[in-house]
Amino acid sequence: MSINNTDKIFKAVSAQAVLTEQQDLRQYLTGLSTSFGIVLSDKKGTTFYTDPRYLEMAENVLNGTGIKVKLFEGSLEKLLKPYSEVAVPLPRMLYGEWRKLADMKLKIVDSAPAFEAAMAVKEDEEISRIKKACEITDRAFCELLGRIKEGMTENEVAAELEYLMRTYGASGTSFDTIVAFGENSSVPHHETGFRKLKFGDIILIDFGCKYGGYCSDCTRTFLFGDDGWHDDFKKAYAHVLAAHFAAKEQIVEGVKGRQADAFARDYLRNYSLDKYFTHTLGHGIGINIHEAPYLSPKSCEELKNNMVFSDEPGVYFAGKFGIRIEDTVMLSHGHILSLTDSDKKLTVL
Repeated sequence: MSINNTDKIFKAVSAQAVLTEQQDLRQYLTGLSTSFGIVLSDKKGTTFYTDPRYLEMAENVLNGTGIKVKLFEGSLEKLLKPYSEVAVPLPRMLYGEWRKLADMKLKIVDSAPAFEAAMAVKEDEEISRIKKACEITDRAFCELLGRIKEGMTENEVAAELEYLMRTYGASGTSFDTIVAFGENSSVPHHETGFRKLKFGDIILIDFGCKYGGYCSDCTRTFLFGDDGWHDDFKKAYAHVLAAHFAAKEQIVEGVKGRQADAFARDYLRNYSLDKYFTHTLGHGIGINIHEAPYLSPKSCEELKNNMVFSDEPGVYFAGKFGIRIEDTVMLSHGHILSLTDSDKKLTVL
């Protein structure tokens, strides 16, 4: 199913023409994910230019959307010749790309703010796709728990989870799956490797999938058997879980990103755990796994209904263990609605 957000961005930018070449931004505009393409919008409408690899697919998918499809021939200079002004996402451009436009004597306008603001607040179709990705994520994780065996490597567990997500309808992963056993869990973005699972190990899994081009994001931390040496872990886990719910309960429409981060961080500070919370509370989730809004100590962004983001407090003790509990959530009717919802109480396999 295609999405046409071209008119929304064109009106928000208020430039003579809007030129978009970046893959994720093109996908937001058209619903199409291709390795090459150019979207050009002006007062007459929008055209998607592509090469022969994608021409037939683009014509089929965009039929009836109002977006014209043409084969890209010639050069960018020829395409932009009718215009004296063009909007492009400046922070996303390389110097050489900008230089080419500047050499054409075009007035250059930044379209990035319009994209960021529009992509942060999801439309119903986008929310539907994210919800489906979250349903797949939950279902795959719940089935995975019964398949984890002693002696499996982190890599094998990641492969099993990714297989399950694809089996249940995902087109792929949102990012490289993180599986961390034991002491490896103390590294927030551990690189999944070949550490073998042992009885009594802590397991941290950060994972997500894509459905219809949109992402999910979830982290669960649990035990593979209880060897009686996890008192500190269990106490810390209870506090991280409470911080996770403190954020969910207090985040409402109108709260700023830094306030949302503080709900969890301040709770952890009560137990002298805030210094071990080494990342931010959350980030927006959509076509990209990281996009606006950002829930960080420096964020002044105001959270609005239909924004989708993560709630992921964590604590990390170097060389010992780490804990992160994360859900994909959204603001709906002023309050938090959890889209990933597999059990968060401490699980012992």
